[in-house]
Amino acid sequence: MKMINVSSQVLFELLFRLSGFYKIYERWLESQISRDPLPKHIAIILDGNRRWAKYHFFGIDKAHYIGAEKAEELLNWIYDLEIKITTVYVLSNENLERENEELTNIYNLLSKKLTKLRDDNRIHKRKMKIKAIGNIELLPKKLQQILKSLEEETSSYNSMFLNIAVAYGGQQELVDAIKKIASLVSAGKLNVNDIDKKIIESCLYTSHLPQSDPDLILRTSGEKRLSGFLLWQSAYSELVFMDVFWPEFRKIDFMRAIRTYQNRIRRFGK
Repeated sequence: MKMINVSSQVLFELLFRLSGFYKIYERWLESQISRDPLPKHIAIILDGNRRWAKYHFFGIDKAHYIGAEKAEELLNWIYDLEIKITTVYVLSNENLERENEELTNIYNLLSKKLTKLRDDNRIHKRKMKIKAIGNIELLPKKLQQILKSLEEETSSYNSMFLNIAVAYGGQQELVDAIKKIASLVSAGKLNVNDIDKKIIESCLYTSHLPQSDPDLILRTSGEKRLSGFLLWQSAYSELVFMDVFWPEFRKIDFMRAIRTYQNRIRRFGK
């Protein structure tokens, strides 16, 4: 029965695209969201590769490959809509405990896509600063080197920002921030009574951003939790959870999330 449902879904999607309605709806959505201010900082949890593979009877490697292709498409949408700051949650600390074969495939895909990103002229044309956030030293040396070269080549840019959360954990980020603050206090460079929100934010992984707090956090796959993503920064973020696995995520889904954000009234606790 599940195979029949999948086939019907694929057929519907194909007919929708061939009919031209998809492009019409996409253009309409883009015109709608262009009427109101776009979020300056969007954070996205790229979730659902493995469940998508199980649902469609594909191998996990195939799912990760299509998910990586989708992440590349996401960059195109970011360029098109000129979103200033984007943070993508690619790999958590907990994900590093998966089977070695699956992790090796993920690392190879990341290396390939990040190398391609480094050579993308649009990155340099748009002056996009790219930075990895997380415990990067836990990654293979080759992947560390690629991430470091990306950061170095874009270090002077400040028009757009792309943060890649890899080997990332929100609790670990806070632990690292506390250690930095403790070191400053121990060295006599900071008084305990002077510790405030700004001091803490200056010690987080996102301290390089003009706006570290995401306006919108989007998670795919239908799961309704943040899983430790940007614990401090997400205090007043608008949350949107979408019932679509990451490999199936489309530009119209991205724009629908933005439209949902625009329709909300942000009070920041007031």
